[in-house]
Amino acid sequence: MTEMWEELLHIDKNVFLYLNNLGTPTWDGFWMLMTNKFTSVPLYLILLFLAGRSLGWKKTLLLLVFVALLITVCDQLANFFKIGVGRLRPCYDPELDGLFRLVKSSCGGKFGYFSAHAANSFAVAVFFTHFFQSSNRILPWLLITWALVVSYSRIYIGVHFPFDVLSGALVGLLMGWLFFRLYIFAIDRTRL
Repeated sequence: MTEMWEELLHIDKNVFLYLNNLGTPTWDGFWMLMTNKFTSVPLYLILLFLAGRSLGWKKTLLLLVFVALLITVCDQLANFFKIGVGRLRPCYDPELDGLFRLVKSSCGGKFGYFSAHAANSFAVAVFFTHFFQSSNRILPWLLITWALVVSYSRIYIGVHFPFDVLSGALVGLLMGWLFFRLYIFAIDRTRL
């Protein structure tokens, strides 16, 4: 079992090196913009506006609370796993020294499993995909595409391995679905 895990981590490093080294200085600015958490704020505001238009202010306020809790849970779960698993980020891995592009000026914390950016972006995308699936056919596709781009940006800039990103995306998928179900349950129980 240990040998299989070591082989998977070796493959993960090789995939990281391949994907990361596809980058060029021409595209660095775009990917730095996509990885910046504040770049998503306009999207969040648009989603909140669209939800508010169909829900009214009480249900929208409750939705805002659930989305804030969703992001907090994903963030804290990622921090828990980063410390608990202790997998080094690429820039702290001595085997990779000088083999990849670190686009950011700093790498972040020492440990990177799993990506909070991937978890948060997929959680929000899935939450609102469920929310808008019956009223808007294009928005869910845009949200999932946005989550994929944000997640890939973490590999591109050199701060996460693909497995970190994939794991974060899976956690986000689960949490987005769970928090949407909890939101619907809360709406039904409170009769807002």
